[in-house]
Amino acid sequence: MRKKSKVIAIILASLVTCVLVGGFWPVNGYIESPGGADDLSQFVRIDNKQDTQRGAYRITSVYLSEANGFSYLKSKISPHESFEKASDITGGESTENFDKVQNFYMQSAIANAQIVAFKQAHKTIKATYRGIYVLSVSKTSNFKNRIRIGDTITAIDGHHYTNSDGFIKYLANKDKNKKVTVTYQRNNKLGNTSGKTMKLPGTKTKEFPNGRTGIGIVLTDNVSIKTVPSVKVDAGQIGGPSGGLMFSLQIYDQLTNQNLRKGRNISGSGTISSEGYVGEIGGIDKKVIAANAAGSKVFFAPYIKPSRALLKLEEQHKTNYMLARDTAKKYAPNMKVVPVETFQDALNYLKTGKVIQTTDKVQ
Repeated sequence: MRKKSKVIAIILASLVTCVLVGGFWPVNGYIESPGGADDLSQFVRIDNKQDTQRGAYRITSVYLSEANGFSYLKSKISPHESFEKASDITGGESTENFDKVQNFYMQSAIANAQIVAFKQAHKTIKATYRGIYVLSVSKTSNFKNRIRIGDTITAIDGHHYTNSDGFIKYLANKDKNKKVTVTYQRNNKLGNTSGKTMKLPGTKTKEFPNGRTGIGIVLTDNVSIKTVPSVKVDAGQIGGPSGGLMFSLQIYDQLTNQNLRKGRNISGSGTISSEGYVGEIGGIDKKVIAANAAGSKVFFAPYIKPSRALLKLEEQHKTNYMLARDTAKKYAPNMKVVPVETFQDALNYLKTGKVIQTTDKVQ
């Protein structure tokens, strides 16, 4: 009888050990969960002064944590958490390179936000286009190991452009395997390297029915900004491009002193181009939850007309606006989700309450 009890105890102890080890054992991926909704007034200074008006513009974020057995299982039952493969989050890059890329995205977003806000406010701004940040290099690119993450490409075949579209269009219609020379800056030193072009998968559009040619990199703009009055923006540990829209609103309102918030607690998410167009982002459902936890009653969400092709690629097969709206209906019923296609759409809502027309009809 004692031997049998001892055997059972050993089996139970082994099972508990297996559960504990398995639970804490790392899983090759990340858990995405609602992050913060930070008041942007703490990040922006104009003429070294902080915005002290009532209310807040908030930048929302998604929190990433390395997954283990327990957190993976938890993510399967939690409505506000999800498991993502490491390759889908980092693109196969190291943590150091991933963090570096997110910082480049943020710096580009802040530059675009300043351009949009100052132009709208009719204030003095000088944008010097340095070139394009290299955010990743395709494994099949002929420039693999020749250019690196963090390099700034300043010219191709001696041609310098004033935006990334110029570089893209210069290469777009070239033949595959065409030799081109890239001029880049690395650690404040210029270098040159040559390689052959490649056809870029998934780039067929009306403008480029046969797809685009390129050199196989992911890029974003590297722009130096000088303004009058002076602006200092420090995003702290927040990275990525998705804060562009909210930074542009914070800078504009603080710059013009129009007090468009009117004491309101306003959150949102979306990229911003230098022309003021708002782009989609990831994890918007989790950002709505973060905004609600911070007490926001308004949430700006990027709007794009849905199509079958688009919805196949979207999170939960919904556009940003659809997913944000549906999340708010279920978990934040007192929050108004406002769709925006441009910076001007957001301003119009703040000034007049006007909301653009939307549709769920799939094209």
